[in-house]
Amino acid sequence: MTAHSASDSTPLERDARLVNARHGEIRPADIAIGVIIGRTGEFFDFFVYAIASVLVFPQLVFPFADPLTGTLYSFALFSLAFIGRPIGTLLFTWIDHNHGRGVKLTIAIFLLGGSTMVIALLPGYEQVGAISIWLLGFFRLLQGVALGGSWDGLPSLLQLNAPEDKRGWYSMIPQLGAPLGLLVASALFAYFLALLTPDDFIRWAWRYPFFVALAINVVALFARLRLVATPEFTRLFESRELQPSPPFRTLRAEWRTILLGAFAPLASFALFHLVTVFPLSYVNLFEGQEPVRFLVIEAIGAVICVLAILASGLIADRVGRRAVLGVSAVLIGAYSGFAPQLLGAGPVGEVVYMFAGFILLGLSFGQSTGVVNSNFPSVHRYTGAAIVSNSAWFIGAGFAPLVALFLASRVGLWSVGLYLLSGVICTLAALAINKDWARREADTEPSRPSETAAA
Repeated sequence: MTAHSASDSTPLERDARLVNARHGEIRPADIAIGVIIGRTGEFFDFFVYAIASVLVFPQLVFPFADPLTGTLYSFALFSLAFIGRPIGTLLFTWIDHNHGRGVKLTIAIFLLGGSTMVIALLPGYEQVGAISIWLLGFFRLLQGVALGGSWDGLPSLLQLNAPEDKRGWYSMIPQLGAPLGLLVASALFAYFLALLTPDDFIRWAWRYPFFVALAINVVALFARLRLVATPEFTRLFESRELQPSPPFRTLRAEWRTILLGAFAPLASFALFHLVTVFPLSYVNLFEGQEPVRFLVIEAIGAVICVLAILASGLIADRVGRRAVLGVSAVLIGAYSGFAPQLLGAGPVGEVVYMFAGFILLGLSFGQSTGVVNSNFPSVHRYTGAAIVSNSAWFIGAGFAPLVALFLASRVGLWSVGLYLLSGVICTLAALAINKDWARREADTEPSRPSETAAA
């Protein structure tokens, strides 16, 4: 199988090739910037919806329910995106195979930005009744389909071009998009909430961050297409390092690696939503605090998370990525024993919970993905990494806000700690079961440039 011709490319991709021709060789630093921009755009869409799931949709779409029930309904729709991601992988793998990666990315990114922007036009339940719920669920599902389709292999390209002694550093770079997206989304919502009355915010102001998403995604699209259009990417595609394989064939052939890869980062992925989405809902419902204050805490926490992710890269290059993942899982387990109760212990407790959580999240999330991807043979590596990413997000994070809020409201905050601990157990069990990781990594050390990382 050969790379697709220029005739299969989008005009944007052809423009990107012209840029590459003028500016010469793409360096790892250029790839890193493109990856960060792309992931920040994706996570901005993600967190804009997540914040609105707490502050907007319970009132706009579920006004017939009490605030707690409305938020639980909202979190149920929030989970639809994680169901849509595997659908997107299947659909867009076919598009990739038949029309090229540039075409696939263009459709997926515009679908992501367009779905997010259309939510900004969503009519409320008082205007159209239950249609409002169905529309929100449909466009949330489309967001997930687009996220599954936007898998581009760029983290793989980044690691393949990284210096051999900085694999951990370059592996964490795609993960920076999550806290950066949270920072921008939290700041936007906090700005409108501080500036306007609650009525004005619910009537129209909440819609503006959704409009911003399309503009951010257009910029991210071109940054990613510039990298996909590089000769290096084409060479790796032709050598099968970045070539998609049929998803079901990959699943049948590599089910063990996919299963372990999906469970290995569960501690990190469960913590992800327990310090970003769930605490905002809890303090909003049970502590009666102004959301602006907590959004500012989240924005500061996002900065802390960036620093912790950077630290994870430095540490991983010294002690190894699996060691970072295992030790951070143990620390998250210790955190789960006491930290959730801090949410109900007043402002100081909330700050301790959030900042400590973001430190642990950065250390674990920075190295949480792609740990097993070097175990895939090259023919299945690209698609296998995409399936691992989708599976890990679905199992570890897709229903986390819904489950955590339900447990906290019905049982108590201590039960949220048990839920987080279950993710820690899964991570440690996956690391223990896959005893041949270290041996395989040692065996493939001379060919380490072929390793990949999932985003």
